[in-house]
Amino acid sequence: MRWLLCVLVLSSPPLYARGYTETRYPIVLVHGLFGFDRELGVDYFYGVPAALRREGATVYVARVDPVNTSEIRGEQLLAQVEEIIAISGADKVNLIGHSQGAPTARYVAAVRPDLVASVTSVGGVNKGSAVADLLTGPSASSWLTRLAAFSGRTLFGLGNLFFGSPLQTARGRAALADMTSAGAARFNRLFPQALPATPCGEGDYLVDGVRYYSWSGSQIATNPLDPIDLPLLWLASAAFGSDDSDGLVGRCASHLGEVIRDDYRMNHANEVNQMFGLVSPSEIDPVALYLMHANRLQQAGL
Repeated sequence: MRWLLCVLVLSSPPLYARGYTETRYPIVLVHGLFGFDRELGVDYFYGVPAALRREGATVYVARVDPVNTSEIRGEQLLAQVEEIIAISGADKVNLIGHSQGAPTARYVAAVRPDLVASVTSVGGVNKGSAVADLLTGPSASSWLTRLAAFSGRTLFGLGNLFFGSPLQTARGRAALADMTSAGAARFNRLFPQALPATPCGEGDYLVDGVRYYSWSGSQIATNPLDPIDLPLLWLASAAFGSDDSDGLVGRCASHLGEVIRDDYRMNHANEVNQMFGLVSPSEIDPVALYLMHANRLQQAGL
């Protein structure tokens, strides 16, 4: 049914007004851990860059280390932002970061707010991940947490297939430590911009001239055809106990600045339209979220 709907949409007149996503400043998409810009013809942000461009946006996809600390990745992103500004002639950029891409983008906004119009966190590891805590802490005690740890190791192992077992290196261990609750707290002491003052609240919408937004999902199993949903993300989500999560990041831990929503029927992969568009048929298409957000930025003069 989903493929039929896609055919109908693609064969129908445009659903958006001309220039719907045409923002004042270029949009830069920033991938998370084990991420990439485009590999083997597949976008990390699956289908998102083309859709944004089709409706008028100027879009760049950052390429930072797939495995490294947020600060090192942030320095790499900063160099690319400076290059994008030089190429495009724009004064600033709009950064949209998924997962570890969120603190990576936050780093750039903190050290060079003059170059950043907005930061948007999508399923961002802004206060760490219980899965990272489980993988770096003492051995799991209960059978459920042991299963969660196994699932987390399996997910990271899948990344290792593509990136040469980076978690066995110093970079890999540092990246994982960065995403623990303690690692995130250390990062947040250095770069506290737009973080909520309360556990599940909103942060400042505007800091040093930079607008901050966030959204995330809180559903694990969303499509029976997606091999990541069950059992991997579902088991990994046991690390969060009774707390809502997208499988890898807690709902409240994803908050930053203006919280658009934190309860989409999406898991961590669905937030970037993975795998290959196999997302919940009863929720808004993730690509549409990015189009709507680009229009939100446009309406805000960004």
